[in-house]
Amino acid sequence: MPKLSRYFGNKAFYRSVLVLLVPIVIQQFVSNFVSLLDNIMVGALGTESISAASISNTILMIFNLAIFGGLGGIGIFGAQFFGKGDMDGMRHTLRFKLWFSLITTIIAIVIYACFGEAFISAFLQGEADGGDPALALREGTAYLNIMLFGLLPFAVVQAYSSSLREAGETVAPMIASVIAILTNLFGNWVLIFGNLGAPALGVSGAAIATVVSRYVEMFIVVLHAHRHTDRFACIRHLYSRLSVPRELMARISRTAFPLLLNEILWSLGMTVINQQYSSRGLNAVAALNITSTAWNLFCVIMFAMGTAVSIMVGQRLGAGKLEEARDVDRKLIVLTEVIHIVIGGAMVIAAPYVPLMYNVPDEVRELTRQMLIVAGLSLPLHSFAHVTYFTIRSGGRTMITFLFDAVYTWVVTVLLAFLLCTYTSLSIIQIYFCVQFIDIIKLVLGLIMLKSDFWARNVVR
Repeated sequence: MPKLSRYFGNKAFYRSVLVLLVPIVIQQFVSNFVSLLDNIMVGALGTESISAASISNTILMIFNLAIFGGLGGIGIFGAQFFGKGDMDGMRHTLRFKLWFSLITTIIAIVIYACFGEAFISAFLQGEADGGDPALALREGTAYLNIMLFGLLPFAVVQAYSSSLREAGETVAPMIASVIAILTNLFGNWVLIFGNLGAPALGVSGAAIATVVSRYVEMFIVVLHAHRHTDRFACIRHLYSRLSVPRELMARISRTAFPLLLNEILWSLGMTVINQQYSSRGLNAVAALNITSTAWNLFCVIMFAMGTAVSIMVGQRLGAGKLEEARDVDRKLIVLTEVIHIVIGGAMVIAAPYVPLMYNVPDEVRELTRQMLIVAGLSLPLHSFAHVTYFTIRSGGRTMITFLFDAVYTWVVTVLLAFLLCTYTSLSIIQIYFCVQFIDIIKLVLGLIMLKSDFWARNVVR
């Protein structure tokens, strides 16, 4: 029988996890809690409004995850350069992140500006129960066009914040995010409903508030980084040159490209799944939006644990401490699972109460309650897959993560959703259950890969 110390750390270990984790959890919890309040405010305008915002954000998720994927791939080198003590290497990775962010943002703005209305329309081809699809299309298009102005500051913040976290700084990005979130919340209250003498702009007001908050966050993060170059040496002389050494750029690109492609294809897969769900009507779209918002709130620790794995394991791999990296990773995975069995249960208990906060029909509330129960029961599966993905990624095995995440999503999850929505008369709840629990296959694949230890390698030697 294996010793418990193999799977559970001592006080010093959990203290180091908490130091890294708490600021990230606070940041993500406040962000998702305010998203919940934001959703409630938009939901007060009716089913069409909440569906419009939901569909637009689903489409924008492709850009968000492309940024996360590209920066995550580059960040593999950033974390390992920091573990090695190579500040020039970190500086080059940040320059690469900024170039990537700029180019990706320009491409996204062109695509969304040209095809945004057609994308939204694709989600409104199902049953017409629960609202007016034409109104949802108009509001969704207006929301999306305004949100385009916030793409660049979002990308710049992610580039800077990810590098600060790789250097062990998690508090400053948290503070900037909390201030931006509160700005967004106040802007929603003013602009959605027309308080303090402002015009009542509805869904468009929510988009304007989000864009303003993103510029606030960018200003705070960039100013903090450049005012503390003594602590963050990688920021010093960042713009003295704009080029990245060709050899390093090639190495990073070989590692980062599969991760970028993974995030784009994964997000496209999720978009297709949601589009398939929308064939069951606007009530289903609204219920999925509420469920997704609550899911993000309950998953803040899961998302933070992925970041913890990237940083704690990545730094040890960069320092050449491969066995220590394996040990830390094993304990982080066990901690993740224990926590999310509890959180999943809490989600099930909260399921009847979350829909009551929304001004939506009873049909939407009942659908949401059932979806939240399914989501809570499946949460331990998804949390395991999440930290397994970040484990493999930390060692630069991005082609394997591509197969494990994006390819699996399209070959298994998307195909299942398409078949069930197109060729069966199953209800949205039955389909949602099958799609959520198909990740049992992913759990088995993850266990096999973790046991092989193939992922533990140094990429900055």
